[in-house]
Amino acid sequence: MSANAIKSLQHKGRPFQVGGKLWIECNGKKFFGPGPVELLELVEKNGSISKAARAMGLSYKKAWEIIDSANRLTARPLVITQSGGENGGGTIVTNEAKKLITYHKALRKRFEQFLKNETDRLNR
Repeated sequence: MSANAIKSLQHKGRPFQVGGKLWIECNGKKFFGPGPVELLELVEKNGSISKAARAMGLSYKKAWEIIDSANRLTARPLVITQSGGENGGGTIVTNEAKKLITYHKALRKRFEQFLKNETDRLNR
């Protein structure tokens, strides 16, 4: 069906919009999208999974599950936790995670442009 045929289905001239969500999968399992990006950026900023989780309104358990799953699905860890020490340990976001964040943000921009282009095409 062509975009013109789709446009003829618009009710009272209300434009349609093409939408979608974007994430990266491994073995059919979602593991890297906007949520993990935000979580990793907050871990980087705060040096702590618990502080990052609080900032996002997540439980520590949920934040840890997201990070642990991502770590298990990549060849090298995205987050390294350090326990003990004089400041009680901390959490490091690896360079691999930072590269993946940068890639995902660029991918997201391309995806948003695709959605906009298809919406424009649909409503011409």
